[in-house]
Amino acid sequence: MERLSDHAVQEFVALRRDIHRHPELAFDEHRTSALVADKLKGWGYAVTTGLGGTGVVGQLQRGSSARTLGIRADMDALPIVEATGADWTSCHHGVMHACGHDGHTAMLLAAAQQLAEHGNFDGTLNLIFQPAEEGGGGALKMMEDGLFERFPCDAIFAMHNMPGIAQGQLVFRSGPTMASSDYATVTLHGVGGHGAMPHKTTDVVVAAASIVMALQTIVSRNVDPLQPAVVTVGAIHAGQANNVIPAAAQLEISLRALDPQVRRDMEQRIKTLVQRQAESFGVRADVQWRPGYAVLVNDAEQTARALAVAHQHFPAEQVNPTGVMLTGSEDFAFMLERVPGCYLFIGNGAGQEPGACMVHNPAYDFNDDNIAIGAAYWVALASDLLSPTPAPL
Repeated sequence: MERLSDHAVQEFVALRRDIHRHPELAFDEHRTSALVADKLKGWGYAVTTGLGGTGVVGQLQRGSSARTLGIRADMDALPIVEATGADWTSCHHGVMHACGHDGHTAMLLAAAQQLAEHGNFDGTLNLIFQPAEEGGGGALKMMEDGLFERFPCDAIFAMHNMPGIAQGQLVFRSGPTMASSDYATVTLHGVGGHGAMPHKTTDVVVAAASIVMALQTIVSRNVDPLQPAVVTVGAIHAGQANNVIPAAAQLEISLRALDPQVRRDMEQRIKTLVQRQAESFGVRADVQWRPGYAVLVNDAEQTARALAVAHQHFPAEQVNPTGVMLTGSEDFAFMLERVPGCYLFIGNGAGQEPGACMVHNPAYDFNDDNIAIGAAYWVALASDLLSPTPAPL
């Protein structure tokens, strides 16, 4: 397997830091998209832009095989004020790459150059640079624009950095791997009045407090104890004065599950529980439900192949075949519903290592030591799965 030279690694470290300096939010990744497209064109890829708004696909064909392989990286940043103090700190106040998508893009671009210049494979390689992973559903948007009809893939793969895991460790898991995400806004309507005369009101604050406590019973009493699930009330808005009982209150709820049936059951239970609790206090409840990302399920066969590539090209101590389930969510789940594949993790740093700060934190930064490792893995995966003499995908 061809590894990146030290000079090439530094080139892509510099590119990663340039992307970091110029972060762009969901569906606004115009500069990043243009940079990606320009690089891919320069290396001989057939480039398609505009999928899902700002998505880019670079396609490279070699030989005569009909086999196809997809690899995806995300490009968007988050609305967070950066506090890393790095020389490459964001130049856009209030926007930063707090999840490492700058690093994911750099890793795949480094692999793209290596595969274009040295790749010995037989088939079609589709490199997918996706917008709007951070809640925008960019994967769905690209698919709605015909991603897999225009660029068929027999299998598809993606990689995410993970703080809390030793830098450079490759982590795999078959089956359910990341949680679904759904959101609900509950609005309670009552009768407001003077705080000294509560008997002349129907108090939405008391109803809201009871609903918050009752929601905690869903995971403990309505979900199989062996099935992970999370119900979080992240915000309550009601009233402005201590002597006024407000006429309305609002709760913001998020839900996570790692089983599609548990996801459906929680939705039904929450809607029922909220209505019954509200009725018991004489108030009316409106529930606005917003489906989010699906459960991310790694295909067993493709995960086994991805793991075999890691074992073939990396030391055994650098490969973890038994990663744990995570309650975070990822819209690559939608791609995996259409095409079998695997979503793996690369450790960003643990303990006192650089890169140990958790994602979505103002002090987070992608660990640049992963660029060479991540790129090498993508090169190995493409070379092995599209080898001139492999087993079919």
